[in-house]
Amino acid sequence: MDGHELWLSECQKLGYSPEARLYAEGTRTSQDAADQLGCDVAHIAKSIVFAGQEGAVIVITSGANRVDRKRKLKRAIGYKPGMAAPEYVLEATGYQIGGVPPFGHPKPVFVLLDEDLMQYELVWGAGGTAQTVFPITPDELLRLSGATVADVKQ
Repeated sequence: MDGHELWLSECQKLGYSPEARLYAEGTRTSQDAADQLGCDVAHIAKSIVFAGQEGAVIVITSGANRVDRKRKLKRAIGYKPGMAAPEYVLEATGYQIGGVPPFGHPKPVFVLLDEDLMQYELVWGAGGTAQTVFPITPDELLRLSGATVADVKQ
């Protein structure tokens, strides 16, 4: 089962039917996704994985932003999480870097949502692989991810 199939099965458990799009050219980076979709990079909801004390910490942030791990992320969760190696990301989330979705993880994770994403009508997240993306409203993203909204950008 590839990452997209895994994600679709996890979405089914949540009662969510995404309108995923496949891009053979890939959407590994936020800019790649924005270019493929014809939208501003700020509308990409990228999932950044950090190594937390009790499991993965996923920050869903605007593609235009960088996460301030040392100050703002530390303030939001109470400690500075570690950088996550590709092997850790796959083990902790079930997905490869570049395709980590904002929700639908087979293992428990802690999720924060960049407050900047809440200003948009529609954002785009990864659908389990670097070739799949899906549109979602920020409110629905917040609900499905179980995230806490926070200011995490540099």
